[in-house]
Amino acid sequence: MRIIKFSKAFLPSALFSATLIIIGVVGYFVMGGFNMGVDFQAGLIQEVQFAPPAFRLTYAGQGNATVSFDRNNLYIVISGSGVEAVTHTFPYADYTDVMSLTAALSQIDGLQASSEGQADAIKTAWLVYSAQATPQLGATPFVVHYLNTSDPSIPPISIEDVRESLSALGTVSVQILGKPTDRRFMIRMQDSDISGKEEQIPADKIIATLEKSLNLGADGVAVTNSNYVGSRFSKDLSNQAGILMALTMLLILIYASIRFKPQFAIGAVLAIAHDALVMVAFIAWTRMEFNTTSIAAILTILGYSINDTIVIFDRVRETRRMFPEDSFVDVLDRSISETLGRTIITTMTTMLAVLSLFIFTTGSMKDFAFALLIGMMSGVYSTIFIACGFVNFWDIVTKNKREKLRGGTRKLAKA
Repeated sequence: MRIIKFSKAFLPSALFSATLIIIGVVGYFVMGGFNMGVDFQAGLIQEVQFAPPAFRLTYAGQGNATVSFDRNNLYIVISGSGVEAVTHTFPYADYTDVMSLTAALSQIDGLQASSEGQADAIKTAWLVYSAQATPQLGATPFVVHYLNTSDPSIPPISIEDVRESLSALGTVSVQILGKPTDRRFMIRMQDSDISGKEEQIPADKIIATLEKSLNLGADGVAVTNSNYVGSRFSKDLSNQAGILMALTMLLILIYASIRFKPQFAIGAVLAIAHDALVMVAFIAWTRMEFNTTSIAAILTILGYSINDTIVIFDRVRETRRMFPEDSFVDVLDRSISETLGRTIITTMTTMLAVLSLFIFTTGSMKDFAFALLIGMMSGVYSTIFIACGFVNFWDIVTKNKREKLRGGTRKLAKA
């Protein structure tokens, strides 16, 4: 088998990596830090579904009335002082269309159900729950939406159209959820673009903007989930992300120290630190949104890189036993050459899967795949040239110290 002299590139690679990391650090400060996503900032997170209204509910009776849904039933719960608590269940199997359902709902004292358009053509199986308003019914109509995903007259809405519609509101991040025909999206808006306090978040402004820009008409958007991330929580999340990265490196250092010698453990940690810094430089310069998905990508790369490093270090240990007379640098070259085929095959097959994600997805998943592609290349490079290069450097320094110590001992013996 041909042995490739990877050791000749150890020093040039170290200089190249140092230059790359310096460029990344400079880019971080020049670009004003990361392009932080709202995962690490206070802000509003909404899950919306573009679905027309099916019917509206109002209540003017005694006590309180609330509405809830599941896949098979609609429930109306009447409770409160002066009334006996009762739950009215309306199975979709018994009420297959909105017309029959609203007729049955209107039989409850004080409850008014008004349908939209051709109610007999709207199936109850198409109903979509909206969290836009409180499920407690009152004088303000509670809108129940529907969506027939197989209806060609209701085409999918692209994520680009949603982003363009909301661009005037400020820093808004959009992510598609489910299939394109589901017309579901996650919308994130930074706190700096939100006027007022948590109780006055302009969720209605986002919805009104979408309805107007996309020509959906009144009540054409169902809010299936809405959450507000406070500034304290977002700060804690940022701190926890940093702690998680540091803890990961510490655990890898401990594991590698137990399994190998200290120089191997330090080399492994330097390699994954190199990969993390390369990822940071990439994210800073490309202005990719830095969010929890970015953290997941970095941690995935660290795991991938350390796995490759451990495989080569295991081979180094075996080769050293098989060829005890060889110099350590020759052992490194032989070990890397012997595992090169495995490294290439493993990396290429994994990259093919990630490349599919990059090509066929959008939004944060596409960014995640792109970051993984860069990180995988960095992981292979750092395993061969950074981790092994450091171990070789350690061996050279140790030998030089031994030679100096022996030289000093000889001089004392002659004296």
